Amino acid sequence: MRLTLVIGNKNYSSWSLRPWLFLKHHGIPFAEIRIPLYREDSPARIAAYAPAGKVPVLIDGDVTVWDSLAILEYLAERFPETRGWPAAMPDRAQARSLAAEMHAGFAALRGHCGMNCRRPPAPKALPEAVSRDVARIGQIWRECRERHGNSGPWLLGQFSSLDAMYAPVALRFHSYQLEAGPAALEYVNTVLGHPAVAEWVAAGKAETEIIPAFEP
Repeated sequence: MRLTLVIGNKNYSSWSLRPWLFLKHHGIPFAEIRIPLYREDSPARIAAYAPAGKVPVLIDGDVTVWDSLAILEYLAERFPETRGWPAAMPDRAQARSLAAEMHAGFAALRGHCGMNCRRPPAPKALPEAVSRDVARIGQIWRECRERHGNSGPWLLGQFSSLDAMYAPVALRFHSYQLEAGPAALEYVNTVLGHPAVAEWVAAGKAETEIIPAFEP
């Protein structure tokens, strides 16, 4: 049975991008249901798929999974050939820790640099809290690349759930021209060069919905 992924606006919904990118990268067939967010009918439409009332939501037959990280965990188990997490326990522990840090942290970056595919890349005056987030993310990317760079261009060498978690952050780095050193720039370019990311960005730019809170 084909999977179904319920997502929000591609222009704005960074959480929706994460499992969508994982599925696309691995060529896993799925149906896509897009529900524009912050409209009068949005809560009822989303609630029809998940009681938490948030996107993304993955439906696999009788199984419903919500929350980006939970979906990535499910997909890694459902499709073990994707190697969503590293095989070695120390690497797997590190990857899960960094994914959880992304999931729970970097509130300043999210609050001041929302994902917006239509935004022309340009710097923005940002508070010190954002600079600290940027520095920490740059450190994560640099250390991952130093450790796994010989295995491929992604954070752990080969594409993994960790890249799905950090891909929207790379888009933010590009949109707001955030700087965190050569390794960060190289990783941002790797993400931007992924065909599925380009497909998502193009679709986001083509959307007509405007959410004022997420616009400059």
